[in-house]
Amino acid sequence: MGGGNQMSALPVTADKTRYTLPAIGLHWVIALLIIGMLCLGYYMVGIPKGIPGRAVYFNLHKSLGVLAGALILLRLGWRLAHRPPPLPRATSRPMARAAQWSHGLLYLCMLLQPATGFLSSSFNKYGIKFFGLALPNWAWEDKHLRELFMSYHQSIAIAFIALIVIHVLAACKHLLIDRDRIFGRMLP
Repeated sequence: MGGGNQMSALPVTADKTRYTLPAIGLHWVIALLIIGMLCLGYYMVGIPKGIPGRAVYFNLHKSLGVLAGALILLRLGWRLAHRPPPLPRATSRPMARAAQWSHGLLYLCMLLQPATGFLSSSFNKYGIKFFGLALPNWAWEDKHLRELFMSYHQSIAIAFIALIVIHVLAACKHLLIDRDRIFGRMLP
């Protein structure tokens, strides 16, 4: 065995500069769901009551919200069990803090948005149907609580949109200006 290449005997390790494939997959699926639900939510609130088919949009939004909520919990569990790749050493401390804060706020919105929507719908006489399957109703009909949680749901949506725009702009900056490979860490 003498002076041969001993590197081939070492086990293959994962690339520590990229996110794991499950994290990447969950990121993009959840991102598409969130953007789709924000667009659908904006559209459906403009539909006047009494219009035929209005409930279809609301039920689709709720179904996608339940799905997104479950995937977000899965993503959060994955994130807690798997450390993200470190930022490049050249990243300044203020930029690293900004990234940490913006990601934390995105996760907070990802948790609060479906939770407030779920609670608002739980205090509604119609409840929640997951793609046609009625979910157990854990609350009672209460217009005040429904409207309270809906106002939170709508306010969080505005903050969420602002954070998403910041996130996308930061990703574009990394891709087009910094060219520091951070964008590529989340690509399959």
